[in-house]
Formats: sequence, structure tokens, C-alpha cells
Amino acid sequence: MSGSDLLARLGDRFAKIRGRLSADTSMAGITWFRVGGPAEILFQPADEDDLAEFLKLLPDEIPVTVVGIGSNLLVRDGGIDGVVIRLSAKGFGSIELVGDDKIRAGAAVPDKRVAAEALKAGLDGFAFYHGIPGGIGGALRMNAGANGLETTERVIEVRAVGRDGQIHVLSHADMGYSYRHSAAAQGLIFTSATFQGFPADQPVIQAKMDVVQHHRETVQPIREKTGGSTFKNPPGHSSWKLIDEAGLRGFSIGGASMSTMHCNFMINDGSATAHDLELLGESVRERVFEHSGIELQWEIKRLGNFLENREIISFCAGSGKRQ
Repeated sequence: MSGSDLLARLGDRFAKIRGRLSADTSMAGITWFRVGGPAEILFQPADEDDLAEFLKLLPDEIPVTVVGIGSNLLVRDGGIDGVVIRLSAKGFGSIELVGDDKIRAGAAVPDKRVAAEALKAGLDGFAFYHGIPGGIGGALRMNAGANGLETTERVIEVRAVGRDGQIHVLSHADMGYSYRHSAAAQGLIFTSATFQGFPADQPVIQAKMDVVQHHRETVQPIREKTGGSTFKNPPGHSSWKLIDEAGLRGFSIGGASMSTMHCNFMINDGSATAHDLELLGESVRERVFEHSGIELQWEIKRLGNFLENREIISFCAGSGKRQ
């Protein structure tokens, strides 16, 4: 079914929704990899109440996928069924100081902006966000971190909307954080969060941010079509070292390659498909396992459908091959 057909089937139930609904919208313009098929329906809610009302009205059998600013996301060439919800900067991009040492930020706020606002407020503890190419919604879901710090160390409260349209307020404990993971229910859509920092002199904070920026500019391919770190670091290891030791720096398939600058970054040279990128990643996982016996786990989130006869079988370390 096309997105237009699905919208027609749903009729006028969304007549009072204030956000933007569009059918068969390409995801390539949203993801930083600049690849991916269409969203059957793309919904950009006006605000938290609009999102809640939409979800109450949406039939349970229609799948819902939530995306952020598209930085660590690979959408497959066959697109995404059902409704893709993207929180816009207009409705979910506010940020404010709460009291003397807290910041409240919407889920669409870029991580880097949180670091900048914390600097203005003289709050330390957020410099690591200056180096993360993503938004707060994604940071909350995956416990984003860099330079030895993680989101879990700053979050004190999170607001979210459930699949049934009910609004939830989650404590830090409710988020159930571990490395690059939150145990919060997958059906929850995070809308904002409150973070706690600690007072410090602005020059001290700026110096930390400068270190983060220098690191990014000198070791990461920040000007390429990429999605950030491709694989999580296995316990006691660095993924880039394992990839490099397996001889895969610069390894390419089609228009996709592992960066020669930082080989845990996949690059789209401008001609890659989502198929190229995912096949490259699975091939790297297989060859790293053959070389070191260590199985890399994706940090890039992969969503959607494969095109017919273009399916990619995931590598399984249990058999030592893609199966």
C-alpha cells in the first residue's frame, strides 16, 4: 500500500491534528548518510500534545517508527512501513535553564547546542556533547557518550509519550541505562529531558570543549556523509583498532567505504546505496571476527525494508559466518 492510500484509508480522523502529515516521503533527505527509501507516512507533530493526540487516534495495527535528526541512522532502500514520526525543531527544539544548575531540552535539540547553552550558563559536565553529532532524543535512547562521559551521568528526568498517547515522566532509574542502551520501553517517544550540571568558570568549560572539538577535527571524518561510529566498542577493545588490525581501513563495497581517517566510520562517497553501506558493515563484522574472534555490534541503527532480491543476511558469530 502506498502512503497516499494509507492516508485515504485513515480518512479524516486526523483533521484536528496540527502537525504535518505527508505520504511517501524520501528518508534520504533526513539521514546523514543521504540514502534510504520512503516513509509510507511521515508525521511531524506540532508539539507534545499534538503527538499524544495523534497516537491516540492512530490504529494499533499501524507500525510506528521514531527518528531523530538522522545522524546514526541507516534507512534501507525499501523504505519504512507505517508511520515515521520525526520531532521537529519548531515543536521540540526549546532549551532553558531550570534553577541554577539544571537544563531542560527538547528531544530535537542537537547535543552540541546543549553543550553551548551550558557554557553560557556556566554549567560544567556537558562538554562531551560538543562532540556528538546527534540530537537529545537519540542521546536519551542510546545513552550517547564521548570522551569518557555518557548521557546517564547528566539526566535526572525524562518526558515521553506512549504508543497509546499517554504522557509519562521517567526518573533516571526508570531509564535503566547501560553502555549505549536504555531499558526504557521501546514504545516510548522521548519529548524532553532535564539534565543536571555543576557550576564552573566559563574558561574552564570552554577549554574542555576545545579539546573535544580538536579531537573531532583531527581524527573523525566530520565533513563526509557518515553516521558517526558504526560499531560499539567491545569490552576491553576499541572497534577502530579491531577493524584496522583486520586490514579494513579504507575497505569499500560499491560507493561505501570504511574511512581511512577513522576506520570505525562508514562513508558514503555520494554514490552509495543503503544496501552498499549495510553490506559493508556486515562484511566488516565477519572479517573482524575471522581475524580476532571478536564480534562487533552495530551502533548505527538500521531500519526499514530491503528491496526485493537485495536482502542482506546478518553475520552471526555463533556460526562464524553470515547466515
